[in-house]
Amino acid sequence: MREHIRVTPIDAGKKFAIIVDNAPWHKKAIRLIEDEKNPEYADIREKVVFVKLPPYSPDSNPIEQVWRITRRENTHNIFFNGKAALETKVDRAFAKWATPNEQLRTLCSFKRKD
Repeated sequence: MREHIRVTPIDAGKKFAIIVDNAPWHKKAIRLIEDEKNPEYADIREKVVFVKLPPYSPDSNPIEQVWRITRRENTHNIFFNGKAALETKVDRAFAKWATPNEQLRTLCSFKRKD
């Protein structure tokens, strides 16, 4: 985190948002950085906010939403004559998201609960 903060400029008053799941090492980092307010992590607290996902939360995980739409719109109930045909179909579906667009923004956003 420190290396990223050091090399990545950010506007004053803004923070990096890091989305974390319930992995034990994430919980420990949050405990040390946020909960216990350990002084050696003050620089990180100043520039980073942690967004904590609830236990197994596919509805809050952006990639789950992307896969759900990809499957529904491109592969559901379709027979593919080999792996290459399936890969081509999925690659074409992802190509439309190569640049930011409204559908992808909607799929990858969620309301933060504080």
